Amino acid sequence: MIISEHRLLGVHQRDSPHWNARQADASIDLIVVHNISLPPGEFGTGVPAALFLGELDAATRQRFPDLAQSRVSAHVLIERTGMVTQFVSFDREAWHAGKSAWRGRAACNGFSVGIELEGTDTLPFEDCQYRVLEDIVRALRRCYPTIGADAVVGHEHIAPGRKTDPGPAFDWQRLRSALGWP
Repeated sequence: MIISEHRLLGVHQRDSPHWNARQADASIDLIVVHNISLPPGEFGTGVPAALFLGELDAATRQRFPDLAQSRVSAHVLIERTGMVTQFVSFDREAWHAGKSAWRGRAACNGFSVGIELEGTDTLPFEDCQYRVLEDIVRALRRCYPTIGADAVVGHEHIAPGRKTDPGPAFDWQRLRSALGWP
């Protein structure tokens, strides 16, 4: 994967309206891995993309009233098939972390990249999702050298007690081994 002008080349680009400008002095220091499926445990529905784009239809809003007014996004979504869509350029804050902190720094959206994997806490992720995630992490670290080898975490790590994703089904050792990290 190659990043040019804060965007992954060769992937689907769909611009979410849910983002903030990063502060001028902000560096990108963290990658946060999430999971999402809507409805829970169902894949290929298109609902996560609609959520990130602010385009939930009336039936979906009725089915998930807690999402009706949600304004969330991620930089990238990796579907079960390995298809990648970028919703927010990396030089902007996506709204993925919510109330969060990492190493004493609050508000992780300001210095992180959010990557959503289509999945759940309890179902294994697909091999192609790991391969694509590894490629994206490598590209991000080449483009933003402030991201350290130990700076790839789960939502559960930056919002403990509030969030559980990517959950116990995510194989952290597999990711670290593939990237050559201890």
